Amino acid sequence: MDAEGAKAFLQSAQDRLEKVAEEVSHASWLASTYINVDSQFTEALAVERYTGLAVELAQEAAKFDDVQLDPETRRMLTMLKQGLVFPAPNDPKLTAELAQIGSKMQGMYGAGKYCPDESAGEDSATGEDKGKCYTLTEMGQMMANSRDPELLKDLWVGWRKVSPPMKPLYERQVEIGNAGAKELGYDNLSVMWRSKYDMPADEFAADMDNQWGKVKPLYEALHCHVRAKLNEHYGDEVAPASGKIPAHLLGNMWAQQWGNVYEIVKDDDMEAPYDLTKLVVDSGMSEKDMVKAGETFFTSLGFKPLPETFWERSQFVQPRDRDVVCHASAWNLDGQDDIRIKMCINKTGEDLVTIHHELGHNFYQRIYNQQPFLYKEGANDGFHEAVGDTIALSITPKYLKQIGLLDEIPGEEKDIGYLMQQALDKIAFLPFGLLVDKWRWQVFNGEVAPGDYNKAWWKLREEYQGIEAPVQRSEANFDPGAKYHIPGNTPYSRYFLAHIQQYQFHRALCEAAGETGPLHRCSIFKNDAAGKKLRNMLAMGASKPWPDAMEALTGQRELDASAIVDYFQPLMAYLQEQNKDRQCGW
Repeated sequence: MDAEGAKAFLQSAQDRLEKVAEEVSHASWLASTYINVDSQFTEALAVERYTGLAVELAQEAAKFDDVQLDPETRRMLTMLKQGLVFPAPNDPKLTAELAQIGSKMQGMYGAGKYCPDESAGEDSATGEDKGKCYTLTEMGQMMANSRDPELLKDLWVGWRKVSPPMKPLYERQVEIGNAGAKELGYDNLSVMWRSKYDMPADEFAADMDNQWGKVKPLYEALHCHVRAKLNEHYGDEVAPASGKIPAHLLGNMWAQQWGNVYEIVKDDDMEAPYDLTKLVVDSGMSEKDMVKAGETFFTSLGFKPLPETFWERSQFVQPRDRDVVCHASAWNLDGQDDIRIKMCINKTGEDLVTIHHELGHNFYQRIYNQQPFLYKEGANDGFHEAVGDTIALSITPKYLKQIGLLDEIPGEEKDIGYLMQQALDKIAFLPFGLLVDKWRWQVFNGEVAPGDYNKAWWKLREEYQGIEAPVQRSEANFDPGAKYHIPGNTPYSRYFLAHIQQYQFHRALCEAAGETGPLHRCSIFKNDAAGKKLRNMLAMGASKPWPDAMEALTGQRELDASAIVDYFQPLMAYLQEQNKDRQCGW
């Protein structure tokens, strides 16, 4: 148990993990793109093997806790201890059970459908075909486009029938995961999750709250305006003029992004500079062409083109012959060049932006692929999400003109409409991005007992988002499980961090590109200086603490929400003017 022993152990541990990680990636790809009992069995076995190995190595790493080591070796050992999201205790039975629970919940979510009523024909009130079952993708499109409050409520309630059977599984999973975290020297999973950010766990949570404090006034102003506009559109019975906004009216299954209600929210004279979905459809682009456009953005910044295998192996559209998980994700299956995206692409502006986001993951994965196994990830998990989003911020009118989707760049008088569209997605998301893990931290540390899961979820949603369920909810419901990242066990703080970081990155890259205009008009497409700065930071992977990576790109060593405030400043002034005679808050 000395410094040399630690280094030899780390080398062997990484070699072993890399091999099994590749097996898991292929099994998980199969389980996501061919949902059936066999693929889930195969995935559960592979995950069980990986979890068992990772737990064994994490516990081995903990034996070096009291050895004097250089900072890099110490950091790698800590990363090894923190490698699992849900660590099992050192018990093969519990490891197997944990893997089976994870695979089962993901399968439930992926195969989830809502069948309004098998027996009847069309519902005359809503125009719904009652014999039909809807996938989440179909319900998402209906919620985006319908303005019928009864149909929206029906879909909102209907999708949440997928999750109550998950509740006992989730409860058991937390129990096993907490026992595993304890064996690694953490009080519980909450402390373990919050310890992954190169700072003490409580300090990390405090910094999240601090950043939220900076952007909260902007969110409250947006909430106030949106609520007033929904009230004008639907009337007091459906959308009250004060208090919380009913969750089914915001154009999204989880009310996490509100861009789909832009038409209701905008003023009569507030024309959006363009309709991105219309531009995509009118251009005649295929789903694959949309991905090609995303690739061109990255190659314009000096990144290598995607490998041929990417185009052969990715899932771009929803297959007709089987259930798949449509939730968009980016994959690197072998730690080298087998990168892919998994999507069910619709020809919409939203999916064009999502493609740029997912490719951000892929280009990041590929540029750090020469790093040791433990460093083949983002500087922190927020970085991975932020990179694609940073690129997506450059999908400006200037960029759309450069790639031939727009003929002319609209004048600045259209900017408030553009910023409003952005804010309805990005600013509206922030409190949701914060509360998903706040709920889990409370569950993990025992603050919230299983008998209060749903109550605690709605308490946070009401407090942070100012929204409320459209119908009465109880503990017979398990509404957190109706959001992919809960059964999928994907930590969510990364998305909150990414929404702050992407503006910080964007501001720094625009400065590097020599752009002097408003931040919301800047695009770094085809800019060598910005591309070089971005590539250098991404190539670091997780080889340095995240403040070092942040500094390499922005010159700052801390998270700074002032960039998001800067970006939306013109909109904030507009909202304050609109809200001056309204009673804001909830």
